[in-house]
Amino acid sequence: MSDHDLSVPDLTVAADVIDLADRVVGAAVRRLAEAGGPEVHQVFAYDLAHAASAVATARSLLDYGGKGDVEARITCAYAADMVHDLAAKTLGRESLWGIEPTVFDPARSFMATYRDPAFLASLAELPGPRHLGGEMEMVQDTFRSFAQNVIGPHAEHVHRTNGDVPEEIITGLAELGAFGLSVPAEYGGFSEGGDDEYTAMVVATEELSRVSLGIGGSLITRPEILTRALVRGGTEEQKQTWLPKLAAAEVMPAVAVTEPDYGSDVAGIKVTATPATGPDGAPGYVINGVKTWCTFGARADALALLARTDPDRSKTHRGLSLFVVPKPRGDAHGFVFTQDPVEGRVGRMEGRPIDTIGYRGMHSYEIALEDWWVPADHLVGEETGLGRGFYYQMEGFENGRLQTAARAVGVMQAAYEQALEYAQNRSVFGSNIVEYQLTRAKLGRMAVLIQAGRQFSYAVATLMAKGQGAMEASMVKAYVCKAAEWVTREAMQIHGGFGYAEEYTVSRLFVDARVLSIFEGADETLCLKVIARRLVTDAGT
Repeated sequence: MSDHDLSVPDLTVAADVIDLADRVVGAAVRRLAEAGGPEVHQVFAYDLAHAASAVATARSLLDYGGKGDVEARITCAYAADMVHDLAAKTLGRESLWGIEPTVFDPARSFMATYRDPAFLASLAELPGPRHLGGEMEMVQDTFRSFAQNVIGPHAEHVHRTNGDVPEEIITGLAELGAFGLSVPAEYGGFSEGGDDEYTAMVVATEELSRVSLGIGGSLITRPEILTRALVRGGTEEQKQTWLPKLAAAEVMPAVAVTEPDYGSDVAGIKVTATPATGPDGAPGYVINGVKTWCTFGARADALALLARTDPDRSKTHRGLSLFVVPKPRGDAHGFVFTQDPVEGRVGRMEGRPIDTIGYRGMHSYEIALEDWWVPADHLVGEETGLGRGFYYQMEGFENGRLQTAARAVGVMQAAYEQALEYAQNRSVFGSNIVEYQLTRAKLGRMAVLIQAGRQFSYAVATLMAKGQGAMEASMVKAYVCKAAEWVTREAMQIHGGFGYAEEYTVSRLFVDARVLSIFEGADETLCLKVIARRLVTDAGT
């Protein structure tokens, strides 16, 4: 690979570099499989999962790079960044990865060219076009306008006061159809199964998150998760009952899966649902146990709750079922509800808020349920849904991971815009800081990472619309959410001392970004239990 003129980005060589990285990852996957798999070599598997995700991101950029000069520059810059990061992961661990120390030699010239500080600095104010089609541009414009005009005036106040999501935001998003993007048209939604269904969700989520993660981008996710579960496993009557209400925001749900002793280890949950006859003699279940990190739990009208219906714990996830659990709306600072006695026992639901450093507005809760009764027809799938709840829940979570990646892109985009504007207007040592190479190189890398994450999200959305892309959804979530921490951190750094002041939006973006690698699948669990495990499995087939 020869030296290249900075003005002529070479996509052919970029593709060669990506192929080289792919071969390195392939060799490492085989070595991991031979050595015992992700559980035995967790550090190796974790690094490998992130490396594979970065390579997949780079490959998704190649088509984008062919659409123009700026796009090609961004693609080459990302490919160089990716292979450099991969080389750093392997340095000193070549035998572990199953490679020779010289494996990256053919890519050195490419890295030197497209990681050159001057080249990165040249991209500081060139974030690149998105290349959305006409309909998706309309979706982008619609949700951007709503976010700026309706969400924007509340974003900082809610964050600083730990306030609630204003009802006008929920009502407005319902009017835009935001909660019905995945609800089939025959049930009052806007999904007709086209290739753009998931892309529209990604575009809308990014625009809402760009203004606020806490009271914008995350509102779509909970209805989306329950919608996907109902579409996959609900009875026709359940679909007719719940999907129109979800699409219209008549019912706003929260997801109750995580427990104090079981976070990402969903299969081990303890909350039970036991058959019990209701006050009017109707069949149903009483739910007992504690759920935690139940986001939006007070305002929600119902919980999508995963419970153990088979007491045989050896069945793990095969003994879990999913329920739609109606509840009154509660106070954000905590709530207690009671039910009429069922079989002589009074039902009780108590919610305790969990204060967080960011992601405010939605509020998360620990919710304790004691003999809380739900009718039998609230079990998703009813009799056929017994023991299938884990699978229904995962259907929603896969899409939730893609949504979370879109949220991360929105937060990063806002951070980049804030940093660029500040740099263009802040003078230090006689010059605006945007004129300094270090500042420009940081901004350039931000622009590259953001566009790479965005384009990979679009690619994954296209796959998921075809019933594929579950693995890629985990990859884009893992990679982009971690990148968001670096982007928001550097955006804050560009602001200097003001970045640490709450009066500047970038401080909110920084603390909000930190949650992205934790929820919708903690980064470590996602890498070890999903990505690395799947890579090893696929290598053996």
